[in-house]
Amino acid sequence: MTYYQGDDHLHAEGDVVAVQSNGSTLRGPTADYYRSTPQRPLTRMFAPGRPTVTLVQKDTSGRGRPPDTAHVVANTITMEGDSLVYASGRVEITRPDLLATGDSAFMDSGRDFARLMRQPSVQGKGTRAFTLTGGVIDVYSRNRQVERVVATPKGHALSKDLELVADSIDLRIQGNQLQRAFAWGVGRAHSISPDREIIADSIDAIMPGQRIREVRALRNAYAESNPDSGVVSTQRDWMSGDTLVAHFDSLVAADTASKPRIREIVAEGNARSFYQMKNSKGLQTEPTVNYVRGRIIDIIFENAKVATVTVTDKATGVLIEPAAASTGEKPGAIPGKGKPPATAKPATGVKPPVISR
Repeated sequence: MTYYQGDDHLHAEGDVVAVQSNGSTLRGPTADYYRSTPQRPLTRMFAPGRPTVTLVQKDTSGRGRPPDTAHVVANTITMEGDSLVYASGRVEITRPDLLATGDSAFMDSGRDFARLMRQPSVQGKGTRAFTLTGGVIDVYSRNRQVERVVATPKGHALSKDLELVADSIDLRIQGNQLQRAFAWGVGRAHSISPDREIIADSIDAIMPGQRIREVRALRNAYAESNPDSGVVSTQRDWMSGDTLVAHFDSLVAADTASKPRIREIVAEGNARSFYQMKNSKGLQTEPTVNYVRGRIIDIIFENAKVATVTVTDKATGVLIEPAAASTGEKPGAIPGKGKPPATAKPATGVKPPVISR
């Protein structure tokens, strides 16, 4: 150790261990410690050589829980006072509830706030993990528990039941589980799953216990999904409106292998819907097509298949069933030269839409 009296500076080399008054500990190959002075009100410690800092986080809820710890590893770490930490170069922050990485980070344990920059990533731990990436990620905590994580720009959130892509994403967390997600931005918000996609100016996903229950898409909303099972088509079903609200069946928490099924989807304001049904008469590659318009469209699903469609106010639409395969007409033949084409009526065994004016 070498002490420089002129600037109240202590330089230490070789297996350095520095313990602060609040219990936080720094370990590394070298460190420089600057005492507080009238010109420098906060103490300062600078440590290169990829040190490790263990931050002690005390419980302020009054429940008497033992202190928690967060481990910070980076190429360079600077600490000011008892609460401010600046880290740069391959930063890794490990907490009991998450793992955060980035090229630069700032932590304020006094305010329970952390900011990650330059290709940051936050991974929630637990049985139902989630991942969030973006240009800058802010992490807000209370009583040692992460409550909110915000990524902007180029936000991307991924969990077992939901994937969100938007300019800005705001995740709300409780008990180490994702409870709600907001997505918005200039580039529009996208909610993506293997069988469904929703696009809107903003999206609000409600998912208690990290299981999707409801998705609200606001302004210029558009949703598309794979056709019902048994329908052979290169097109996807779609629905649009000023606002879309999708409701999902909530499954028991123990069933971690299954995803909630769509139960109902409602479009309001200049609503439109296009969906396909299995054709019982014609070729399987030519499904029955239903297109409707109205102020409100409400689609009810049973076993992940369309059961009923209700159109309210200014209702109009068409149901088209392809001609039967036995008509004998060749592809491209003029209708009327063979057997007459099928009329626009629902296929046998398929429920027709319920249209209300």
